[in-house]
Amino acid sequence: MRILTGIQPSGALHLGNYFGAMLPAIQLQEQGDAFYFVANYHSMTSLADPVARRKYTLDVALDFLACGLDPARCVFWKQSDTPEHTELAWLLSTVTPMGLLERCHSYKDKVAKLADGDAGAVNHGLFAYPVLMAADILLYDSNVVPVGKDQKQHLEVTRDIAIKFNNTYGNVFVVPEPRIREEVAVVPGLDGQKMSKSYGNTIEIFAEEKAIRKKIMGIVMDSRAVADPKPDAEKNLAVQLLRLVADAATARESEEKLRAGGFGYGDLKKALFENYWNYFAAARARRAELAADPAHIEAVLKDGAEKARVVARRTLARAKAACGLD
Repeated sequence: MRILTGIQPSGALHLGNYFGAMLPAIQLQEQGDAFYFVANYHSMTSLADPVARRKYTLDVALDFLACGLDPARCVFWKQSDTPEHTELAWLLSTVTPMGLLERCHSYKDKVAKLADGDAGAVNHGLFAYPVLMAADILLYDSNVVPVGKDQKQHLEVTRDIAIKFNNTYGNVFVVPEPRIREEVAVVPGLDGQKMSKSYGNTIEIFAEEKAIRKKIMGIVMDSRAVADPKPDAEKNLAVQLLRLVADAATARESEEKLRAGGFGYGDLKKALFENYWNYFAAARARRAELAADPAHIEAVLKDGAEKARVVARRTLARAKAACGLD
């Protein structure tokens, strides 16, 4: 089983990234042939600062390795070190219907937000994003792609493109399947919306203690008094986040206390912070060790790129031959 996933270096990684994509990827490296990349080509649709891109790319690599990604058990590399991604994207774009891309929720949402401020910020990269994503996946004959629930439609687009290409040029590509952990498919942010850098509602994995404590303690709750029972405790934002970073018994105890009354929101948020901080304690220590040796990170990414290109070149050659481009 070939497993593939990528993550954009467009800012500090947060709990939504971790539980939606990183943790499933780390767990799956024990179950198959895993290919994981830092999607720095994709970051170009929204980030124009080259200095920031380099920093975020290194940060993503550090974060993944600190959280348990093992380069001995997977192929881990930087997307831009395999130019076959962009070449295959062109081949795929020639069989991709415009309507398929126009229906993508992510594109429509981003256009609506950008158009309110700067219509010129709506670029071709945003529109063609799913085609490059399809190239990422199909290039490595991927069987399983762990993604967040918000990326499920893009996986469906990838499947449609693969089937269209295969129908046009022969049986060239493996048609992949998504792998979504439904219980944490959408991690709520500090405002209750989906956690996202674009919403400014994130809890970063490796931010400074003081900054994270301030964010968590600043979560807005309703106006009910401490003594009031909260029969809808399971809907409480802090409870939902606590379930992710605490053991089941601890999370259940806090929820039951809140439901019964007499348990303050301040105490609940303190419990959330403490469990969050403890959850990533070992990863923080590991990250500090890795950050002290950036040459090691570069070597890991370079070695991964060489391994990835062996597969990428083979798949691209197969696709080009099928198209009559050899």
